[in-house]
Amino acid sequence: MVADTKSKSNISFAGTFASSAFAACFAETCTIPLDTAKVRLQLQKKAVAGEGLALPKYRGMLGTVGTIAREEGLSALWKGIVPGLHRQCLFGGLRIGLYEPVKTFYVGSDFVGDVPLTKKILAALTTGALGITVANPTDLVKVRLQAEGKLPPGVPRRYTGALNAYSTIVRQEGFGALWTGIGPNIARNAIINAAELASYDQVKQSILKIPGFTDNVVTHLLSGLGAGFFAVCIGSPVDVVKSRMMGDSAYKSTLDCFIKTLKNDGPLAFYKGFIPNFGRLGSWNVIMFLTLEQAKKFVRSLESS
Repeated sequence: MVADTKSKSNISFAGTFASSAFAACFAETCTIPLDTAKVRLQLQKKAVAGEGLALPKYRGMLGTVGTIAREEGLSALWKGIVPGLHRQCLFGGLRIGLYEPVKTFYVGSDFVGDVPLTKKILAALTTGALGITVANPTDLVKVRLQAEGKLPPGVPRRYTGALNAYSTIVRQEGFGALWTGIGPNIARNAIINAAELASYDQVKQSILKIPGFTDNVVTHLLSGLGAGFFAVCIGSPVDVVKSRMMGDSAYKSTLDCFIKTLKNDGPLAFYKGFIPNFGRLGSWNVIMFLTLEQAKKFVRSLESS
């Protein structure tokens, strides 16, 4: 159980996995329009000299959401929801479900007291890396579907849907292509997972020591907001590199993508989409952790009955 050091989790791994997958999928469904806006902003490049002084197509979180809805319809904001749910079932279930067992492994089963922050970070880095290694194909397909904007008349879409995208990528680019961007994706998700789970764990632990605070919705809300803020500040640069590598096959490697982005767009490009990213991750974490805590209570009552 995340952030519960006073009593070891009395919920099975299967119960934790199911609760985590459900909470992550619910949060994904609620916030994916912001994620689609974030991906479009991250993939938008500066105008090259000689191409005129056209204004960027996407400007700001709400502007991007509005442009996509106006040009492509409201449903376009949920592009990538199917592989997004695939991703959350696998990645969300594994990274959160394994967090407590891995944390216990690092401190030892006989450990008593508050788990050191370093051990929480190490456990979250481990589960984030393991989870996304399994789930990378779902992330790739999600980004590919989200990246495709309005096409000229008569131009067919690359993919007709999520399942078609998986098979087309394997057929045209090879099975290994499903793990395109795995380097920055492991870095991004291990780092963001550490920022989310370890900070949620730590913030919740600290809040519960303040007189008057109990393990309730207000505590979960504050802890979720803190987790989202830390995750965006720390993970935004690797998130931009990951999105660009997955959305554009022109980059040879993680380093090549990093250097070209820095050279062509400047250092602030690594924080492109920061506001929608925080809007996305902040709200995602609040929804996910609130849902997770309630789902685990429900599963615990089922398992103890």
